[in-house]
Amino acid sequence: MSAFDRYEAMSFDCYGTLIDWETGILAHMRPWADAAGIAAEDDGLLQAFGRPENRIQQAKPGTLYSDVLAQSFRTAAEELGAKVSEEAARAFGASVPDWPGFADSAEALVRLAGRYRLFILSNVHEAGIAGSVARLGPVFEGVYTAEAVGSYKPDPQNFDFLLARLGEKGVAPDRLLHVGQSLMHDMAPAEAKGLDNCWIDRRHAKKGVPGATPALGRMPKILHRFDSMAAFADAACMGT
Repeated sequence: MSAFDRYEAMSFDCYGTLIDWETGILAHMRPWADAAGIAAEDDGLLQAFGRPENRIQQAKPGTLYSDVLAQSFRTAAEELGAKVSEEAARAFGASVPDWPGFADSAEALVRLAGRYRLFILSNVHEAGIAGSVARLGPVFEGVYTAEAVGSYKPDPQNFDFLLARLGEKGVAPDRLLHVGQSLMHDMAPAEAKGLDNCWIDRRHAKKGVPGATPALGRMPKILHRFDSMAAFADAACMGT
């Protein structure tokens, strides 16, 4: 018997887990930094972005994610000692649909969808997630965004929203596994809600170096951990 046989459904974070948002971020920040003469490595740029992004999301939870991105770029640029044009900031804000999927995401999701009901709980806006879902494939029964909820993870309200929508679809909390890369946005709040969690440690090769997601002060309890979606699907679909 597999450790995953108890689950009927899986909810996924999207960006950082299924979609390579750090590559998407750097596609805009790296050329800007090089042109501005900013001497920062990629991880330094990602951290400079992540700090204001998190502050804005928590201080102004009703802000559309495209505006969060644009303001985060402006603030990161100032903190790095340079400026970014309004055109570049707006282009970054509109870039979510262009962010690439991880190479293993779509195939893993197809396998998982053959056995489980799949959902997304994401910290973006409706227009952004639409492009990403089209990239990942028609495997999700429900997609819930920060725009729909009116707040951003790790706010417990986002998980309350998820559980309410899944409850309407007949999915009990003890039959749900929440899957994500971010300890702060997904693993810790899922643990707080009493949900089983699965950490896709996409940055395992970085040995704890934080990227676009701020570091969490404590390590949440992790029930399942994998380095990739491919490895996770192998384990979760064992015997099928």
